[in-house]
Amino acid sequence: MSKKILLSWLFMAILCLPVFAQIQEPVKFKTEWKSVSADEVEIVFTGKMEKGWHVYSTDLPEGGPISATFNTDKLEGAEVVGKLKPAGKEIDKMDPIFGMQVRFFEGTATFVQKIKLKGGKYEVSGYLQYGACNDENCLPPTNVEFSFKGEAAGKQTAEEVVATTEDLALADTASVDLVPLRIGEDTAAGEAADYWKPVIKELSSFGENVNNESHSWIYIFFAGFVGGLLALFTPCVWPIIPMTVSFFLKRTKDKRKGIRDAWTYGASIVVIYVTLGLAITLIFGASALNDLSTSAVFNILFFLMLVVFAASFFGAFEITLPSKWSNAVDSKAEQTTGLLSIFLMAFTLSLVSFSCTGPIIGFLLVEVSTSESIVAPAIGMLGFAIALALPFTLFALFPSWLKSMPKSGGWMNVIKVTLGFLELAFALKFLSVADLAYGWRLLDRETFLALWIVIFALLGMYLLGKIKFPHDDDDTKVSVPRFFMALASLAFAVYMVPGLWGAPLKAVSAFAPPMQTQDFNLYKNEVHAKFNDFDAGMEYARQQGKPVMIDFTGYGCVNCRKMELAVWTDPTVSKLLNEDYVLITLYVDEKTKLPEPVKVMENGTERTLRTVGDKWSYLQRSKFGANAQPFYVLLDNEGMPLNKSYSYDEDIQKYVEFLQTGLKNYKR
Repeated sequence: MSKKILLSWLFMAILCLPVFAQIQEPVKFKTEWKSVSADEVEIVFTGKMEKGWHVYSTDLPEGGPISATFNTDKLEGAEVVGKLKPAGKEIDKMDPIFGMQVRFFEGTATFVQKIKLKGGKYEVSGYLQYGACNDENCLPPTNVEFSFKGEAAGKQTAEEVVATTEDLALADTASVDLVPLRIGEDTAAGEAADYWKPVIKELSSFGENVNNESHSWIYIFFAGFVGGLLALFTPCVWPIIPMTVSFFLKRTKDKRKGIRDAWTYGASIVVIYVTLGLAITLIFGASALNDLSTSAVFNILFFLMLVVFAASFFGAFEITLPSKWSNAVDSKAEQTTGLLSIFLMAFTLSLVSFSCTGPIIGFLLVEVSTSESIVAPAIGMLGFAIALALPFTLFALFPSWLKSMPKSGGWMNVIKVTLGFLELAFALKFLSVADLAYGWRLLDRETFLALWIVIFALLGMYLLGKIKFPHDDDDTKVSVPRFFMALASLAFAVYMVPGLWGAPLKAVSAFAPPMQTQDFNLYKNEVHAKFNDFDAGMEYARQQGKPVMIDFTGYGCVNCRKMELAVWTDPTVSKLLNEDYVLITLYVDEKTKLPEPVKVMENGTERTLRTVGDKWSYLQRSKFGANAQPFYVLLDNEGMPLNKSYSYDEDIQKYVEFLQTGLKNYKR
């Protein structure tokens, strides 16, 4: 085995090692006290965040993410001037899940608060509170504490002009000073404090936290491959396959050379489309593509583009590139020889088949633009090109297969029209984002579902031959595959009907507008926690002899709501949660004030817990070594873990296994 192969396997093995640390520290703030004049200063908060994370700005609407706020605990010899001001490059875009415009920072966040000094001694202490999220998790409301004092008379000292303190918000799990916490009058006496005992090592002994990553490279490649297969069976590509393969096999008496030319032709197709994918991200950049995918204006353009593509597939017109382009390339291919000639032939295929492949490629690039990976479009195009090039090489290797190859006919137009219906359905997804951004209320959830029901019902009727388009044959016979496709489409339309009255419709939850846009909702099958207080819930579980599931969540946690809608409503899951467990839901962004602030020690530094949300956030960090939501953990009556923790993953079977394993360990 070569050294390169050995090092590659070693690197992969290191990547596959389980990681048990769950405390996330994606944002670090520093605080500066800057002199503006003799009686005015600025407190400047500067935060650096990891890639993929963003910190929300100030004054966001109610019901959205956590806004950044400036809070004082002590204000002597000074007064606050105006509100906390964001500074730097602020991003303002539509969040389709929150259903509102949000403002946030990526990379670096800066907030400035002006303070006026009254003269003489002063003391200012308090905290900046901010919210931070990535695509999968959100941190609880996090505090950056500060404290400055000095004397304003005369010239300020250097100590007064600039003072810096490190971010005290997130603790290092390895060095947290974890002390039992007793807060509030409802805390049970005696052994209740033992519930707060840290169990980080015990939790990690069960294995890695269950989490799900969306839009993996495999998913993107597979989506591109399916798109390539669909393009393969269109009238623009399928008839070309036997002509091209026969040409390569007949152009030379050497069969081996003919096969080599066919392989080269297929490889050229792959190179052309992968180059296209790379060019897209090199021109726009991965982050720009992601911004476009969530921009209201560009979502309208995406909607119009897909509607035009759908009309083209229905036969209203043909989308073709200028004929002089393909003629010029074809002429060049005839004048050259060798590998360049074959490459130019593949390029000609790409141009002449654009009317069928263009809409599929356009939709694919729009979909993968939501990924922040710079190579995502190239991976999607790789899958697309491999599927498109595969028949040219396979038929060259096995020429006898050409005889059994289905002949061109009306069935190809059926595939083309079916793709038109799908393009039209997905176009509504992009219009929905713009509709939420501008508040038109044209596509509330029931309106969106009604349109999808009509589209898929019409698709079913078309496949049954009840609807005709310009390029369809007059043959009234319906093949067996076409019948089953119609059956699936009509069944899907019927499946969506209960959604008009509020049914969750898990299969389309990623595409339909948020549930809160539904005006008429009769669906009430929801799971609700018995307790929203940790100590009270644990005492009840001890008295009833039941295990506990702790649900660390947040009012602004989108993935928490998705788990509750898509997973908790499953009959098996809801039965386990309602009958076998005591469910305790703890909101880490709960703003209710504690009877009095509580001082705790984390990372050798004293922190102040001021709200109920602070209390539950501290519990999650100190006891379980985690700080992102959603976060689910199973406990026995003594507060010890029964299974590994669980985060965002909508796989119902995994969630059922997670709950059943905890129940078995409890009974044992």
